[in-house]
Amino acid sequence: MQLQLPAGTVIHICENPRVVEAAADAACVHALVCTSGSAATVVLALLDALAATGCRFAYHGDFDWPGIALANRIIRRYGAQPWRMGAEDYEHLTARSQAEGIPQLPLDGQPVSASWDPALAPAMTALGVALHEEVTLDLLLDDLSGRT
Repeated sequence: MQLQLPAGTVIHICENPRVVEAAADAACVHALVCTSGSAATVVLALLDALAATGCRFAYHGDFDWPGIALANRIIRRYGAQPWRMGAEDYEHLTARSQAEGIPQLPLDGQPVSASWDPALAPAMTALGVALHEEVTLDLLLDDLSGRT
């Protein structure tokens, strides 16, 4: 696969197809690739081809242990920057979702350390709430639309 994009183009990567749907509905201007859960071979082939052109990546996924594990893999493989994936982001989003009355999902499973933020896993363990990407949708769309 050969792609031609200017070197340094930032490609945003998300985990949930709902982010892509909302970005399309909002006519967002930044490039976005969705892993649709754990990145399949076809997604990795696309990201490999984009990386070969000199693209840079920003990754966002779910704040649950499988989501952190996937983020670790994408960040390590592509040198991606975490995109609204820090401990402060998690704490803010947890508080905001509680204030908005969004049902809280329990954080189950074994903790996974985030390679990019050593404070994230302890914050997640302390609060015990799993957050899916939809909780962050408005902020992600702001970034993808160029409003921030």
